[in-house]
Amino acid sequence: MTTRPIACVIGAGMAGMATAARLTNQGFEVHVFEQADRPGGKLARYERDGFVFDLGPSLFTIPAVYRDLFLKTGAGLETVIDLVPLEPAFRYQFSDGAVLEMPGVGINACAHAIQSSLGGSTGSEWRAFMARASDMWALTRQSILQSPIAGIRDMMKALRTPRDILTIAPWLSLRTLSKKTFSDSRLVTLVDRYATYTGSDPRQAPAALATVPYVEQEFGAWHIGGGIARLADALFERCRERGVIFHFNEDVQRIIVSDGIATGIETAVAEFGCDIVVVNADAQHLYGSLLTAAEAPRGSRRVNAATKSLSGFVVLLALSGKSEGLLHHNVWFPENYDAEFDAIFSKPAQPVADPTIYVCNPDDPAMRPHADSEAWFVLVNAPRHGDDNATTFDWSDPVQCESYAQHIVDVLAARGMDVRSRIQWMEWRSPRDLAAATRAPGGAIYGTSSNGAMAAFLRASNKSEIKNVYVAGGSAHPGGGLPLVGMSAEIVADLIKRDRNQRSNA
Repeated sequence: MTTRPIACVIGAGMAGMATAARLTNQGFEVHVFEQADRPGGKLARYERDGFVFDLGPSLFTIPAVYRDLFLKTGAGLETVIDLVPLEPAFRYQFSDGAVLEMPGVGINACAHAIQSSLGGSTGSEWRAFMARASDMWALTRQSILQSPIAGIRDMMKALRTPRDILTIAPWLSLRTLSKKTFSDSRLVTLVDRYATYTGSDPRQAPAALATVPYVEQEFGAWHIGGGIARLADALFERCRERGVIFHFNEDVQRIIVSDGIATGIETAVAEFGCDIVVVNADAQHLYGSLLTAAEAPRGSRRVNAATKSLSGFVVLLALSGKSEGLLHHNVWFPENYDAEFDAIFSKPAQPVADPTIYVCNPDDPAMRPHADSEAWFVLVNAPRHGDDNATTFDWSDPVQCESYAQHIVDVLAARGMDVRSRIQWMEWRSPRDLAAATRAPGGAIYGTSSNGAMAAFLRASNKSEIKNVYVAGGSAHPGGGLPLVGMSAEIVADLIKRDRNQRSNA
């Protein structure tokens, strides 16, 4: 009788569950250990009085990543969730009062919208920017984003010619590329925002992040009926259908290592032996808590050297009545965007006084109690929680947090969107709350930021130097966000299959 190999997955976030589902195809008995009482990690929801809010990602892009996952583990993605294209999708309001409504898909359509709203040569400049981004995407998707990258040598193998290197331009920041391309500063501001999709500062993030708006406009902006967190529900059910065993409220305290080989995990309840360990937790937690200092490999030092991503301060607004002129995704930009990044990434870190404000206002009957109401998810960029008085900010004072939540609502009113008389109730979530709920260091939304030309090499490798330990999720390659953590799960599953085949053939 053949004994099935056992895989222990630490963390029931999206990358952990996606890896678990894929490993069942390889014949593993998979156990997922989660310190919280629910699956999904940062992909969470909050419900009260018929109002439903996504607390994590509010935009779904590159659905092909999850279509592949669901097709390879059972019925297709669209059979288990209601995938809704957004058209139009984004409303941007600049500090001068100009409003740009962007289509949900189509680079040319977006260029036309930009030209119509901003004038000048903005439409043709946007096409030129997207052409460069398209070349970057072609160079990086398969060879970098969907392949294991253990260091700079792997990256350089993917960039085979001097022209490839010139296209990626690793010496350029996203801000520098924007300024070289656009004559209108409002487009620079628009592109700056895409750096925050990875928790980064556009003045330090690499020009290759131009691929973020490219994939959004090439592959579309999507909503999931009932909220994006329904994707976590669907993946959890798929894992259970595949026989994955979940252990909730069971915190993994350490990985058991013998002679440089992982042989199991230990929780507060018991020890559990296994053949492989997949870590869907922040790499800093892996190398700082789950392994002893003596066990942590030399390569883990680079994880501690990486800049953590920014965090976010969330306000949930249950509103009566309907808002005029808003779309699903809405952004109000400040007059001085640099001041926002200075407050978050400079020392000492501070809450942003005049922040960019994002509002997700889904036109989804499943997310509001009745037609004449709205559930607003309001997000502003914020420094991580901590008490080092330098790179973090102490968010532990609830009175201060309450005041800041009200300040955000007041800033919105000053920018022409006054909903104060319509508020039925308001709640807030600080970076401290995110850190407590997900064990993300300081509430770093995306794990590691993309700040600096070497940022990609400071993320954790998907294969640890400790034998039989693999790493998936936002702090590992290729980075944070729903599409990328899904890609990390596929990379890890492929690495495990390759390593097992090599051992069996040895």
